[in-house]
Amino acid sequence: MKRTRPVSRNSVTLLIGVLLLLGAVLICIIAGHFLQNGVPLKYESIVEKYSREYQVSEPLIYAVIRTESDFDPQAVSSAGAMGLMQMTPETFAWLQSRSGESLPDSALLEPETSIRYGVYFLSILSERFEVTDTVLAAYNAGMNAVASWLSDPEHSADGKHLQNIPYPETEYYVIKVNRALAQYRALLEPITTS
Repeated sequence: MKRTRPVSRNSVTLLIGVLLLLGAVLICIIAGHFLQNGVPLKYESIVEKYSREYQVSEPLIYAVIRTESDFDPQAVSSAGAMGLMQMTPETFAWLQSRSGESLPDSALLEPETSIRYGVYFLSILSERFEVTDTVLAAYNAGMNAVASWLSDPEHSADGKHLQNIPYPETEYYVIKVNRALAQYRALLEPITTS
């Protein structure tokens, strides 16, 4: 009869530790896969470039793209808004008059053009309105509509924050972008501990 050597306590502890480590790595890989698929990151180099150029946060850019087109560069809305950031030809023409360019409306279907002008527009809105929710409302409803809401005490107590958005579509839009923004911030912004 052959005798087997008893397994030492250290070997069992080591084996359990290795299995726990492998399980943790597997969980991280699976969670990362689901997080990445639930919070897509596309056009990273373009987003990073124009985020830096126009001083607009990457999470905000991604949240607007996700809400506007769900990353479909060929998206065209019933109102005629086009591209990843769903810009109307009228807004595009106005922005080009400021930038000195003259591109056809179809250029909005090119990811770089859509992101560049969408981020440029967000930067203009951020300078004018400062508050993120107000900027988002203006991106959706237009600057003039939001300016009039801010001057109306029924919609704004301080002329900066909208306490009441009179367009249900715009109100829902701000909510949707903020949900996506929270996800992108969690994914992209470093965790700081104090």
